[in-house]
Amino acid sequence: PGTRNSACAPPSPSASPLQKAQMSEAAIPPPQAADDAAAVSVAAAGGAVPVEEKSEKLLKREADKRAKKQAELDKKAAKLAARQERGQQAGGAITVGVVQHPPVELEPPSGTRDFYPDEMRLQRWLFDHFRNVGALCGFEEYDAPVLERQELYKRKAGEEITEQMYCFTDKEGTEVTLRPEMTPSLARMVLGKAQSHTLPLKWFSVPQCWRFETTQRGRKREHYQWNMDIVGCAGITAEVELLKGITMFFTNIGITSKDIGIKVNSRKVMASVLAAMGVTEEKFAPVCVVMDKMDKIGPDEIKKELVETQGLDPVTAEKIVACLLCKSVDDLAAMCGEGVDTSGVDELKRLFELAEAYGFGDWLIFDASVVRGLAYYTGVVFECFDRAGELRAIAGGGRYDRLLSLYGAVTEVPACGFGFGDCVIIELLKDKGLLPVLPKQVEFVVAAINEGMQGAAMQATSAIRDGGAQVDLLLEPKKKVANTFDYANRVGARYIVFVVGHPL
Repeated sequence: PGTRNSACAPPSPSASPLQKAQMSEAAIPPPQAADDAAAVSVAAAGGAVPVEEKSEKLLKREADKRAKKQAELDKKAAKLAARQERGQQAGGAITVGVVQHPPVELEPPSGTRDFYPDEMRLQRWLFDHFRNVGALCGFEEYDAPVLERQELYKRKAGEEITEQMYCFTDKEGTEVTLRPEMTPSLARMVLGKAQSHTLPLKWFSVPQCWRFETTQRGRKREHYQWNMDIVGCAGITAEVELLKGITMFFTNIGITSKDIGIKVNSRKVMASVLAAMGVTEEKFAPVCVVMDKMDKIGPDEIKKELVETQGLDPVTAEKIVACLLCKSVDDLAAMCGEGVDTSGVDELKRLFELAEAYGFGDWLIFDASVVRGLAYYTGVVFECFDRAGELRAIAGGGRYDRLLSLYGAVTEVPACGFGFGDCVIIELLKDKGLLPVLPKQVEFVVAAINEGMQGAAMQATSAIRDGGAQVDLLLEPKKKVANTFDYANRVGARYIVFVVGHPL
């Protein structure tokens, strides 16, 4: 009885929110314990109750359920502790208390993120590096609505992206979607003012994109993506310039070619080789979607899927996998045989030559398994990968000469570009210990010595801000000068200005 009373006693008023949550959860017996108690009561009531023997599978399922529920409870407790920690700065008290079971979910939807001020500083730092490289390379920044028409992405290629869209029909009956990628928006914008553009165009953007896919480390359903694109240049120099921009960014944030490599291949070469094997033009894009899974499922599964889903014969599937396993441009050239267009091979060789001349040849490796899953790629394709093998692809891109004609251009318009996600690069920086320390900072804190001097403090604040300095005005004067200094330290102020009516 004494134990029961203590378990049900209300938490102490002085207990922290986390302690209250834990005490409240402790007062509720777990479902399994309640079931056991009920079984004991029935047995004590005097009857022989037949016990159904549970199978090993059922017992495992029940154990998994209990483990999952416990994990959820632990997760909620951790979130509550995190909120408590965010409420404490420099030993300050918690300013906002939260009930154990809020009437609304306080976490963002699955796969999305909140950006608190400290996280926003990191995002600004990262985006500034994106924009700095774009500007140094002579690119112009652009943007587009996050809401686009679905027709922009519905290409006949069996792409996963069309199955991952956040799409709906709006109140005007238009089928729209949150953009899953930026390149089709770029193509639409280029064609929208086709007569006013002088080629080549060099544009970059840092848009927010949305894809409903399985979340994992470095991959969210909502993410930002640095894009750089060149429209109107048919030569391999365009791809080389984009790759230079990528390596510049990595170098600027402390990443080296020992940390990151860039796999390079050519869809043009693969198209020519597959055509010689009897793969039709209509089949090429869907087959590339399968080939792009090489790193995920391996050669045996690739062969199986090519036969079962694409209708290829086993011999052709075997030859395709052999192509994907080529380790050099020369190896791939040797497999081309007679009648195969080798211009793509020549482009690859030239790309590696120019990369050496540009100073980033050590970043590149040839990998025939890189074909990229999107159907619009037509030439050189590339992916940035973590040499430690801990993370998914960090960036990727390539040439897409036919995309604009798909949307209404009279002739093919040469174009190439890349996308670089924000989530995975942050994970890489964490792994390498390269995340920057970005504390809150402000130049001045202006504080009135008492309420009567608040107007004068506002005048001083206005004068300092007019001079171009950052000022945090203390909105409520502190009773003790020491508390004002504590506040200034907490907000990262370099200087503090006291406004008084007489000398201190």
